[in-house]
Amino acid sequence: MAPQFSIIIPVFNGAKTISKAIESVLDQSYPAYEIIVVDDGSEDDTSKVVQSYVHPEHSRVRYFRQANAGVSAARNFGVRQAEADWLTFLDADDWYFPDRLKYHADWISEDPHLDFLTGDQIYVRQDGSIIGYSMEKTVAGRRVLEVADNQGRALMEVDLIGEYVSAHFGDMPTLTLRRSTFQTLGGFPTDYAVCEDMHFVIRLCAQSRRVGVICRPLAAYVIHDASAIRSDPLRAQQQSVEALRSLRSELINAPQPIRLGWARALHGAKMDYAVALLRIGNKRLAIRMILGSYLEQPSWRRLRDLLSVLIACFSQIH
Repeated sequence: MAPQFSIIIPVFNGAKTISKAIESVLDQSYPAYEIIVVDDGSEDDTSKVVQSYVHPEHSRVRYFRQANAGVSAARNFGVRQAEADWLTFLDADDWYFPDRLKYHADWISEDPHLDFLTGDQIYVRQDGSIIGYSMEKTVAGRRVLEVADNQGRALMEVDLIGEYVSAHFGDMPTLTLRRSTFQTLGGFPTDYAVCEDMHFVIRLCAQSRRVGVICRPLAAYVIHDASAIRSDPLRAQQQSVEALRSLRSELINAPQPIRLGWARALHGAKMDYAVALLRIGNKRLAIRMILGSYLEQPSWRRLRDLLSVLIACFSQIH
């Protein structure tokens, strides 16, 4: 049976971009079963724009509105309305490339036992100019590219999934998974304004053994200067550390490569937080953050990072 997809699009004050996102799904070479737009309490003309795509008969676009509760709550709400067996996600300022669903649909039809699928994406500026490709920026992505077949497909098993957990490529626009899997995982955490997607993906990886990767761009991901990470990097990095720390107990029984990948991701988040702390002159907390990471799991890399923080602190004194 051919797979059917529910596409979940959360939006907040996205009147200027939501049309392009919706159109990119409507223009897919493999049609979506439904497009679920969840308006997270927008105060602009988002409702009016989306309603122009909603028709009483034969419309694939469904519109819902909720009081502002954040992107995780909006995605979770959208999934609760979904009817198809497979889910994909798209933010209101990003867009799919025309064959994004087809690449995953074809592979699922051939191999329905894949745990989930993902792929490459391009990072673009708000003016549409390309910044780079996600897979070439991470160790896991480069390793996957090396083993891709002539169809641009590669299978990640546990060792590579661990690398993917450490520093993932792709993002929500490239993720495809079963609705039943999403329900089992309990959806996205609503306690964090950032890293909520990685929190979900790591839990997904912990129970996955075979992941299909399309090694070509499936979507465009827009980088904003006003994003949560860029507008308040200190708070964003703190929340990233907290979100990743909260997974410790959940991953106790996960395969070792997954736990190692999580530990590397957590250390990376701590290092980013330490750098943000150094920028505001909080040397004591920066040292404590990286020293604790080193003592917890000593390694040459963590010692090097600790020394770099200490050197930065010393240079600030002088």
